[in-house]
Amino acid sequence: MIKLASPKPFTFEGGERAVLLLHGFTGNSADVRMIGRYLEKRGYTCHAPIYQGHGVPPENLVHYGPDDWWKDVMEAYGFLKDKGYEKIAAVGLSLGGVFSLKLGYSIPIQGIVSMCAPMYIKSEEIMYQGVLAYAREYKKRERKSPEQIEAEMLEFKKTPMKTLKALQQLIAEVRDNVDMVYAPTFVVQARHDEMINTDSANIIYNSVESNKKQIKWYEDSTHVITLDKQRDELHEDIYNFLEQLDW
Repeated sequence: MIKLASPKPFTFEGGERAVLLLHGFTGNSADVRMIGRYLEKRGYTCHAPIYQGHGVPPENLVHYGPDDWWKDVMEAYGFLKDKGYEKIAAVGLSLGGVFSLKLGYSIPIQGIVSMCAPMYIKSEEIMYQGVLAYAREYKKRERKSPEQIEAEMLEFKKTPMKTLKALQQLIAEVRDNVDMVYAPTFVVQARHDEMINTDSANIIYNSVESNKKQIKWYEDSTHVITLDKQRDELHEDIYNFLEQLDW
């Protein structure tokens, strides 16, 4: 068995314009690291937190929920403010995209990029299957024996997962409030997204009240679009969107 190095939050200081990079449920900062480096080279400061219970053994995940992660997002925003960054944009993947939209109607934000953000509630059962797949994959990466993985998965399944109900409530709450978003918004959606209902992108685009909004479908991409084959195009599109904002 090998101990996996835990991913860390990162801050890349590149200039006076700040971008909050938010990862998804069961993801971590590595999912937004490349876009962070890309933007840093072009004069943006990027900060990515890691939500509690993420990037560590999956047994930790069940002890936290969306309220904890929203607190992590607000602390990350506060971190940039404390460093003297006045103007901040939010770029989020999946659950991070949901949080970016929530930021949009909760606090002043320069702009929002939501990438493959869900607006439909999946059944808890489907969400739970995703968590189990994540847990199994993590244990495989630790090079545990198949027998040990099975034993640990049996234990893992005994833990109640209250998080999923709370996640459903968060998505419903944000969906109900998206029409309170007035910040410029760029909706990014992978056409072959295997994790969410892709019509979510249309709901976001049609609901935000911003005068400046755009939507783009990436025809050859899947859910974790930041690491997929169209990522270079995505980086450029996000940069071009950020350049249009009122900094």
